Amino acid sequence: MNIHSRPFDHPDAVELNDQVQLEYAERYGDEGDVTPLDPSMFEPPHGLYLLAYDAQDRPVATGGWRTQDRNDEGYSDGDAELKRMFVIPEGRGNGLARRILAALEADARAAGRVRMVLETGDKQPEAIALYESSGYAPCEKFGHYRMYESSRCFAKPLR
Repeated sequence: MNIHSRPFDHPDAVELNDQVQLEYAERYGDEGDVTPLDPSMFEPPHGLYLLAYDAQDRPVATGGWRTQDRNDEGYSDGDAELKRMFVIPEGRGNGLARRILAALEADARAAGRVRMVLETGDKQPEAIALYESSGYAPCEKFGHYRMYESSRCFAKPLR
């Protein structure tokens, strides 16, 4: 597997984002994640977007982080927010999500961010297990879905 930095609006990123949105819609019975995202949010040094490719150069996994600071959605100064972590079903169980997560944490740390935060949902137990086993702990809710009962927020110090 090869992991490369790509823009959030790269065709391969768009393809995987469409797939993850379908999975969210299926799991939650809605239109998917409607959190407003712009490609510029993931441009270094204020963020990073990664894509993993298999041996046939097909995109199989994705993830990114974006800068967040104290605001009315509950973020804190120095936050890096994890977004769009996703591995296609055929690629799961091979450690791709862990590799992408580690690379994103290292990049956010190098950019001076002090805490990685993420928002997921109660119908994504695999994601929750990944984050908890990677040192993330539940935290006060933040972000677009902070008022939803199904929302689960986690944080991990980067220093």
